Amino acid sequence: MSSLKLGVEVVSAYDLLAKDGQGSSNPYVELEFDGQRFRTTTKEKDLSPVWNESFYFNVSDPNKLSSLPLEAYVYSYNKANNAKTCLGKVRLTSTSFVQYTDAVVLHYPLEKRTVFSRAKGELGLKVFVTDDPSIKSSTPLPATEEAVPNSFPKEKNGKRHTFNHLPNAKQSEQQQKFTTMPPQQQMNYGVHEMRSGPPPSRAVHMFSGSSSQPLDFALKETSPFLGGGRIVGGRVIRGDRPTSTYDLVEQMRFLFVRVVKARDLPSKDVTGSLDPYVEVKVGNYKGITKHYEKKQNPEWNQVFAFSRDTLQSFVLEVVVKDKDLVKDDSVGFVRFDLNEVPTRVPPDSPLAPEWYRLEDKKGEKKKGELMLAVWYGTQADEAFPDAWHSDAIAPGDNTSVSPTYIRSKVYHSPRLWYVRVNVIEAQDLVPADNNRFPDAYVKVQIGNQILKTKPVQNRIMNPIWNEEFMLVAAEPFEDHLIFSVEDRVGPNKDDAIGKVVISLNSVDRRADDRTIRSRWYNLERSFSDAMDGDRAKKDKDKFRSRLHVYVCLDGGYHVLDESTQYSSDLRPTAKQLWKPSIGILELGILNADGLQPMKTREGKGTCDTYCVAKYGHKWVRTRTIVNSLNPKYNEQYTWEVYDPATVLTVGVFDNSQIGGSDNNRDNKIGKVRIRLSTLETGRVYTHTYPLLVLHPSGVKKLGELHLAIRFSSTSMVNMMLQYSRPLLPKMHYKRPLNVMQQDILRHQAVNIVAARLGRAEPPLRREVVEYMSDANAHLWSMRRSKANFLRLTSVCSGLFAAGKWFGEVCMWKNPITTVLVHVLFAMLVCFPELILPTVFLYMFLVGVWNYRYRPRYPPHMNTSLSCANAVSTDELDEEFESFPATKSSDIVRMRYDRLRSVAGRIQTVVGDIASQGERLQSLLSWRDPRATTISVILCLVAAIVLYVTPFQVIALLSGFYIMRHPRFRHKTPPPPINFFRRLPARTDSML
Repeated sequence: MSSLKLGVEVVSAYDLLAKDGQGSSNPYVELEFDGQRFRTTTKEKDLSPVWNESFYFNVSDPNKLSSLPLEAYVYSYNKANNAKTCLGKVRLTSTSFVQYTDAVVLHYPLEKRTVFSRAKGELGLKVFVTDDPSIKSSTPLPATEEAVPNSFPKEKNGKRHTFNHLPNAKQSEQQQKFTTMPPQQQMNYGVHEMRSGPPPSRAVHMFSGSSSQPLDFALKETSPFLGGGRIVGGRVIRGDRPTSTYDLVEQMRFLFVRVVKARDLPSKDVTGSLDPYVEVKVGNYKGITKHYEKKQNPEWNQVFAFSRDTLQSFVLEVVVKDKDLVKDDSVGFVRFDLNEVPTRVPPDSPLAPEWYRLEDKKGEKKKGELMLAVWYGTQADEAFPDAWHSDAIAPGDNTSVSPTYIRSKVYHSPRLWYVRVNVIEAQDLVPADNNRFPDAYVKVQIGNQILKTKPVQNRIMNPIWNEEFMLVAAEPFEDHLIFSVEDRVGPNKDDAIGKVVISLNSVDRRADDRTIRSRWYNLERSFSDAMDGDRAKKDKDKFRSRLHVYVCLDGGYHVLDESTQYSSDLRPTAKQLWKPSIGILELGILNADGLQPMKTREGKGTCDTYCVAKYGHKWVRTRTIVNSLNPKYNEQYTWEVYDPATVLTVGVFDNSQIGGSDNNRDNKIGKVRIRLSTLETGRVYTHTYPLLVLHPSGVKKLGELHLAIRFSSTSMVNMMLQYSRPLLPKMHYKRPLNVMQQDILRHQAVNIVAARLGRAEPPLRREVVEYMSDANAHLWSMRRSKANFLRLTSVCSGLFAAGKWFGEVCMWKNPITTVLVHVLFAMLVCFPELILPTVFLYMFLVGVWNYRYRPRYPPHMNTSLSCANAVSTDELDEEFESFPATKSSDIVRMRYDRLRSVAGRIQTVVGDIASQGERLQSLLSWRDPRATTISVILCLVAAIVLYVTPFQVIALLSGFYIMRHPRFRHKTPPPPINFFRRLPARTDSML
C-alpha cells in the first residue's frame, strides 16, 4: 500500500446558518476522500466553532490523486430526532493539495449541497500531502454508519488526533476568543503576504491528459490579499481596505519626492558660475538628478520613489550640490520629518509643490530656494511609471542605474500590411551591351526583404513574367518599394538595366479582393533618379524602358507576426473591418520567487529582472528590479479582447544592460502562456507559474512567477457569436496563402516588429521579441516530433479503446454486456430515427457529467507532454543547433542517419496506407481479372439481395454476424479479408 497520505486539519468555521430553531446550530464536519470518511466532534450552540482537529486519509493509488476530490460537509446535529441538516459543503480538487511546508489555513466559502438548499459562512481547512511513514492513517467511519455526531474520530490507540491538544478550558477560551473577533480580522489570516516574503500558496499537481509532471514543475493556486480584497477560489472577499483600480496587485507604499526647480542659488565665485544638481537621500538610499552647467535657476522636474517597506530613516534629506565642489560639500539642505509627510490616494489631484528655503549644516537659512513636493502614495500614482526607483540601486550604493533601463513602459507594435506585388512585363529593355538581348529578371525589395522573378526562357526585349509576390510593410512607411530590372550577363554577375522606386504611401489600399488597376513605370538608371519624381515629369517625352506592375496594400489579411497556435490577435489590418471588443483582460504581475542567479555581482549571484507581457498590438514591460532573486513588481495592465481564441504571453528576463552580465543579450528566465478561452469570465485567477526553460543540458526551473488574471465580458452575446465566426479574416479563405508563404512572411514580420520596438526608449531588445513570438518554433526538433506523435496517439486513444471494447464484445468476454449490445443494436436498427438523437443525448450527458470535473485552473507547460523530461542530450543539442548546421561532419552524419531511420519508418507506414487504397481501386479495374470477375458477380448478387430484402434485416444479420459467438468463429481470417489482401497494389511498379 502507498505511504502517501492526505492530511486535513479542520480549523474552524465562521458565520454558519442557524438550524436548531433557537438561532444557533450544533455543527460538525464530515470529510470524504477516496472512499474514506472522517468526522469531527460536535460543537453545541456555536455558529463560529473552532475544532483544530486533524485527519489523515490513505491515498490508495498516487497516480489517481489528480482525479480524487476532497469533500467537506458541515452538518448541524438535531438531538430531538437524531437527524442532521447540511449547512454547506466545500469541494477541493488536486490543485489544492500541497506539501506540508507550503500548506496554510484557507477559509473556503460554503457552497450549496443542492440547488434548493441554502449555504452561508466559511470553513477553515489546511490541506496537504505527506509521505512520512511515521504518520498513521486515521480510522475511517464504517460505510454503513450514519451520522452519530457525538462520536469522536479516533486513532488505533483510541485517542483523538489533533494538532493542538488543548485542555477543554483552553479550547473554550480559544473558541470564545475566535467568536468575538470582528469578521474582517477573522479573514486576515495572511498578513505576512503583504510583507517582503512570497505569498502563501495552495494546490499542487497539474495534469495534462493522462501524463503528469514533477511536483516542482506544477502550477500552484494562491490566495493573496490584493487591492480589491482577498482572493479565495477565484472570488474576491472584500477586506477593510478601500478598493482601487489596481485591484489585481498588492498595494505597495512609496515615498515620492518631486524635485521641480530651484532659484537664486548662491554662486561659488565672483563669476557667478554654478553647476547644480540635487541629491535626495533617505537612509542608505540616494537618488541624484542631472546637473546643469553655470545655471543658478535650474529646472529638473524629476520624481524619486522610495519603497516604504525598506525605509531606514525617519528623515528625508534633499541636498543641492555643485558638481565642481568637493564631494562632501553642498550648497544647501532641505530636511523633512517622514512622520509629517501627507498621503495622497488617487483620484486626488497631484500634490502642489512648494518653495523651501535652503539651510546649511547648522540649520541656518541660506540664500536660494528649492521647489519640492513630498507625499506618500502607491503604484497607482501617475508619477510612478516615470519615477526613479530606490530598487534601482542596492543600499549603500552611490552609483545609480540609468532610469532608461529600469522604467516600466507600454509599447505598441506597428500596424503591419501585406504588400501584394505582381510583376507583369517589361517593355523596350536596353542592356549595357547593345549586341545582345538581355537575360532579364526583376528584383523586388522593401527594406531587407528581397524577392526575385524567374528568368524568361527566351531572351527578348519585352519579357513577360506575370509573377506575384507578398511582402510585409509597417506603418508609418519608412522604406520604399524598389523594383530593379537586372540583366544576367554571366555567372554571379548582373547588370542593372533600370530601377523604379514607389512610395508605399501612394500605393492603393484595399480591404477585400477587388481589382486594383496595374500601372506602367519608367525605368531610371540610378536610385537617385528614380527617387526624383519631378525629373521624371520633365523628361516624360524622353524614350525610356518601362515596367508594368500591379501593387496594392492588402488590409483584409491579418499579418501573422507570431505562431498561429499562440496568436494574441486575429484582426485584419484594415481598421474598418474590426469588430467591437467582447471583453477586457486584466493582468496583475505580482512577484517572482526563487529565481536562479543569472549573473555575479560583488561575489554573489543575483538577477536584475523585468517582465514582458504581450497581447495583441500592446506590449508591456515592468520596471527592472535590481539585485533581487525574489522581486516584487505589483504592476497591473489592461487589454481589450476581440477574440477569446487568443493567447496571453508573459516572459521574465534578466536585464544585461545594467552590468555584471557575460554578454550583451537579455537572458530569458521563462515564460507563461495563457489561452483566454480556458478562463471563466469574471473570475480572478491567482497562481504561481513555474518558469521552465529548455537548455542543451535539459529542462530547468529558474523560478516561479506569481500572476493575477481576470477576463471580463462586456457582451456575452458577442462572445458567443464569436465562436461561429471564422478564426481568420475572410481574405485568408478567399485568397489563401500557402504554408511556405506564411512562414516567410511571419519571419519578416517578426524582424520588422523587433526592429521597431528596439528603437523605443527603453528598447525592447530583439532576443526578447523573438522569444515572446516563438520565432524559431518552425525549426526541426526530434523532441517536438515525438511529443506531437504522442499527442496524436492520445487523441486516437479513445477510438482505440472503443475498438478494443467492441472486440471484447464480439469475443463475448462479458456475455451480459454482449447481450445488452445486441439488444441496443436491434433497437437502433428497427428504429433508425433514434440513432442520431441517442448519440447527441449521450454527448450531452457526458458533457453535463464532466462539468463537475472541469479544470479550475489555466493550463500550463507540461514537461511530460513536451517530452522534455526524457530526451537525450544529443537530441537537445540538435534542437539548439543553428541553421545551417555548424557541428562537425561526423555529428551531422550521425544525425542525418538517425533522421533517415525515422523517415524510413514513416515512409513504410505511408506506403502501407497507400497500398490499402490501391487495393480498393483495383476491385473494378481488371488489373487482376479473376478478382474483378468475383467482385463484379458479388456486386450483382448484393444488388439483387438488397433490392428484395429490407435494409433492417440486412443490418441485423450483418451486426449479429460480426458479434457472433467465438464458438462460430475460425482462427483464420474470414474470406472477405483474405480476398481483399490478395488484391494487387502498385508496389510492384515501384523502383
